[in-house]
Formats: sequence, C-alpha cells, structure tokens
Amino acid sequence: MSKVNIRPLADRVLVEPLAAETTTASGLIIPDSAKEKPSKGIVIAVGTGTKEEALTVKVGDTVLYGKYAGTELKLEETDYLIMRESDIFAII
Repeated sequence: MSKVNIRPLADRVLVEPLAAETTTASGLIIPDSAKEKPSKGIVIAVGTGTKEEALTVKVGDTVLYGKYAGTELKLEETDYLIMRESDIFAII
C-alpha cells in the first residue's frame, strides 16, 4: 500500500485504482485502446466524515465505484482518484 502525505477533508476518500483487466475470461488479450476504465480500487486515505454521518470505508478496503466517479490526480508518479464516499458502491 502506498504511503502518501495527503488527508482528504470531510466525506472524501482517496482511492488508488487497480489495474484494468488485460485478458478476458476466455483468454483473449485486450488491447490498450479497448480497455475500460477500472472501477475497482484500494482506499489509501479517508476524511473525518461529516457531523451528520461517519465514514464507512477505512484505509486498505477494496471498493467498487462509479465509472465516472471522482477527480483524477497524480501524486509522486502514481494516479489516484479523490471522491465522495457516496460515489462508492460497495466494499469487496
């Protein structure tokens, strides 16, 4: 797990996307141009939550999120997404 010096605010979560699938279930290799944006990642950092609601996810959780969720950012040569907890669908 990456160690980053960033702390999201309120109900925001920092997620490191997992690599996209490179082969199909039947063994076909997917070219880079046809790969879908990953929708699964590992939680790297979490905010403190809001007064009304505490956060459910914690650092180290693997989560599923929406295809267009969050804002992309690059820190120390690694790509991350920062999103609201409500953009996360499930913890795997």
